[in-house]
Amino acid sequence: MKSFTVQEINTILQGQIVGETTHRITAPEQLEKATENNITIVGNRKYAKLWDTSKGSVAVIDQKIALEPGENRVLIRVKNADLAMAQILEMFDPGLPVLEEDIHPTAVIHKTANLGKDCKIGANSYVGKNVIIGENTVIYPNVTIMDDTVIGSNCTIWSGTVIRERTKIGHFCIFHLNVSIGADGFGFRPSEDGRGLVKIPQIGNVIIGNGVEIGSNSCVDRGKFSSTTIGDGSKIDNLVQIGHNSILGRSCIMAGHSGLAGSVTLGDGVVIGGSASIKDHTTIHSGATVGAGSGVMADIPAGKTVLGYPACDSRDMLKQWVALRKLAKA
Repeated sequence: MKSFTVQEINTILQGQIVGETTHRITAPEQLEKATENNITIVGNRKYAKLWDTSKGSVAVIDQKIALEPGENRVLIRVKNADLAMAQILEMFDPGLPVLEEDIHPTAVIHKTANLGKDCKIGANSYVGKNVIIGENTVIYPNVTIMDDTVIGSNCTIWSGTVIRERTKIGHFCIFHLNVSIGADGFGFRPSEDGRGLVKIPQIGNVIIGNGVEIGSNSCVDRGKFSSTTIGDGSKIDNLVQIGHNSILGRSCIMAGHSGLAGSVTLGDGVVIGGSASIKDHTTIHSGATVGAGSGVMADIPAGKTVLGYPACDSRDMLKQWVALRKLAKA
């Protein structure tokens, strides 16, 4: 079990220690559940009142919040409590599962595949023709990587993930359980006789930049032609759909259950809230935010925050909601 003194923790945080405690810290925990050997967080004034009843002995606290530590308790004041807690979580991280063999005997690897130094491939995984995998990349059991795919170095690909042919993936990417990369885009048109649907071939691929993280059960469809593209540093939550030929800029965020239809373009730093839906062939410019549950039907200017269904300026939508409440009470 990992164990640290307050002083050892603050060596990493570089905050201001207020108070004293005899307790060593063995784990982080939320305020309500913390015990005397836990470190917790007070990152918002609305949670400050919980410190009085918490049994935790140490709290990381935003320096703007006025609070006293109490007897045998410590506050570590920092500029950003959330980022400080991220550092603490790294200190207590137990680490990833270890694959004891570099290449498990049950893994199937095509003779033309090129594996980098210290690459690890788990049981029952498949690596196809002409695949290139960079050094220090870890492929956990039951992963499928199809022909002509290129994966960079220091990536982590969790079990159940399927990466279709011709995909290009950068360095330091993380794909969680059951991610689908490069499946056919959703393309159908009515047949000439009107009695069925004609499938439109999807012959493009997916290109993913460096430092991209994609959550469990999310799907990134390949392009009808050219590429579906995800820019460097973008973070995709669980259960997200990214349609064919969509383009994400750098450091975009998409929360769970959100989705992009085909040929959507996101600029840099766009944030898509949970369960938001984006119509095909729309552009959301850099720095814009789409609120949770919203439906975007038209282009969004840079830096704009939109909300509602159909989505409009967030201030206008909030006024509409207030007016509806007043009308309901009339």
